[in-house]
Amino acid sequence: MESVKGRVHKYGDNVDTDVIIPARYLNTASHKELAAHCMEDIDKDFVNKVRPGDIMVAEKNFGCGSSREHAPIAIKTSGISCVIASTFARIFYRNAINIGLPIMECDEAAKDIKDGDEVSVDFNTGIITNETTGKTYKAEPFPEFIQNIIAKGGLINYIKG
Repeated sequence: MESVKGRVHKYGDNVDTDVIIPARYLNTASHKELAAHCMEDIDKDFVNKVRPGDIMVAEKNFGCGSSREHAPIAIKTSGISCVIASTFARIFYRNAINIGLPIMECDEAAKDIKDGDEVSVDFNTGIITNETTGKTYKAEPFPEFIQNIIAKGGLINYIKG
C-alpha cells in the first residue's frame, strides 16, 4: 500500500453509518449487495458514479452512529480506495482498519477538496495532493504495522499471514 489516485465524492459533517449503509440492508452478508446500496440515502446516484479507485472526502465525525462493520465494507466494496475526513468516529476508524479500508484524517484537505476533484494520497508520507488545484496537505500517516494490516486487506488476512 503506497498510494492511490481517484476522483472525489464529497460529503459534509456527521455522515453516519445509517446513511453509509441503511439498516434495511443489514440482513445480507454479501459485500456486493452492501456496496449496491452504499450512500443511497444521502446520494442516490453514488453507486452509478463511483469508479474503482475513487476517493471519498467528508468533514467532521465521519462514520458516527452504530458500530457496524457493514459501513466500511460497503464503502470499500463500492470501489472507494481511501476516505479522507476532518475526523472519524472512533468505532468507524477502527472498523476501517479491521477490514482494510485506508482512511486519512486531515481537516484542511477535507474542507478544501471539492466534489469531482482528482486527488492522490501517499500513504507512506501522509501527503494528500489535489491534482485539480495543485495544493498539497499533510496528514499523519499510519505506523507501518497498521499500513501492513490495511495492505493485507484487513486484520483477519493480516493474522492469517
